[in-house]
Amino acid sequence: MLFERLQKPSRRILLISLVIPWLSAPVLAETDSAKASKKSEVLIAELAEDESVEDVEQSAPLQTKGKDNKARKPEAPQGGVGIDTPSAGSRKVAPNIDLKQVAPPPEAQVSAPADTDADAAESEVMATEAVAEPEPEPEVREGEVFTLLDNDVLPGTSTRLAWTPGIQIAGLSQTTPVLVVNGINAGPTLCLTGAVHGDELNGIEIIRQTMYDLHPEKLSGTVVGVPIVNLPGFQQGSRYLPDRRDLNRHFPGSPNGSLADRIAHSLFENVIRKCDMLVDIHTGSLKRTNLPQLRADMNNPDVAEFTRGFDRMAVVHSSGSAGMLRTAAVEAGIRTVTLEAGESHRIQQHQISAGVNSLTSLMERQGMISRMFVWGDPEPVYYDSDWIRADHGGILFSEIELGANVSEGEILGYVSDPITNAQHPIRSTTDGRVIGMAVDQVVMAGFAAYHIGTEAEVPGE
Repeated sequence: MLFERLQKPSRRILLISLVIPWLSAPVLAETDSAKASKKSEVLIAELAEDESVEDVEQSAPLQTKGKDNKARKPEAPQGGVGIDTPSAGSRKVAPNIDLKQVAPPPEAQVSAPADTDADAAESEVMATEAVAEPEPEPEVREGEVFTLLDNDVLPGTSTRLAWTPGIQIAGLSQTTPVLVVNGINAGPTLCLTGAVHGDELNGIEIIRQTMYDLHPEKLSGTVVGVPIVNLPGFQQGSRYLPDRRDLNRHFPGSPNGSLADRIAHSLFENVIRKCDMLVDIHTGSLKRTNLPQLRADMNNPDVAEFTRGFDRMAVVHSSGSAGMLRTAAVEAGIRTVTLEAGESHRIQQHQISAGVNSLTSLMERQGMISRMFVWGDPEPVYYDSDWIRADHGGILFSEIELGANVSEGEILGYVSDPITNAQHPIRSTTDGRVIGMAVDQVVMAGFAAYHIGTEAEVPGE
């Protein structure tokens, strides 16, 4: 009898063996997460001053010799960043959507239809996988599956995805639309971001017009567009986030920092790192306007070469500031420039057309599209620039227009004292071109009124 009982385990022993692992697993998980939370640090960055003034003034001078460019250490290889083959795991095949047609906004998680449709999608994905490997028979589709936000975008398709940083109240979170056009042919990945400052509207329209004009069956490579990065600021007509922080001072971000740190980290890790090239589109800050121009670190050879693909776009040398999306992306090995066009709170078609034209020329230069494109005369590169400031308080009245060429000593405008009727002229301190200026408004002494770009002599040229 005793031998038979030992041969047959009792029900109590079976129950205990099943319950003990079930109880111990969460306890261990909680212990590990608690240890991880103790090690994390809360990173809060200070609010920096206006980027359109300070980042240019603090730029390092151009150097062509003797500059030891720091080696960039991207976390992922640049050539294949963001390009992956589909798997049968948590990723889904993104639906093919004609972006030119009006459609409902994307959901946070785009789920593939069950059973039959899912099987058909899997078979199509398997056919795409075969393209990546050399086969005796040539395949028509030469593109690659582009994986973004847990979705596999097939070659020759376009779609709308959704990104959310996961920082809002559950049930009230709003997703940010992400447009993707994956070309039928292989090529680089270009990312376009707009409204990092929520009140800068021109970039939103530049991205819309550029993305909706693309044809995936004629595109080589992939274009990713995030028209409205700072959705809370956009909804409130504010440059900043709800916590009054400038999002463009917190990249690449931190998963455990401030609100701005967390949003920046989510965008950078989930979208930006998937790209080879980035154009971050901005406007002038409040009550300032900018001539269509690129802000680029011309000390970086890769970035300097990248700027040559933008037609009819002046280039202003700016090494950038810590925390800027452009600076963080370049450090991650992504060729990046900032495109400035116009002023905030406004839709300016002339500035928008200039931006769309420059992005079209960039894609043509990168071999992503093939179009009959007539290049204009090359715009100058302004390695030096100065802000001319008002010496008196009053009401600013400009005498010159954006883009005008000015001479040293020339009157740019007046500051009128409404009480004493005194007129105080503002004169240019150098020869150059007006690449940015304040709109007529009330100013105080020291206000940056005119941004003058000068074509400095480049060492070695």
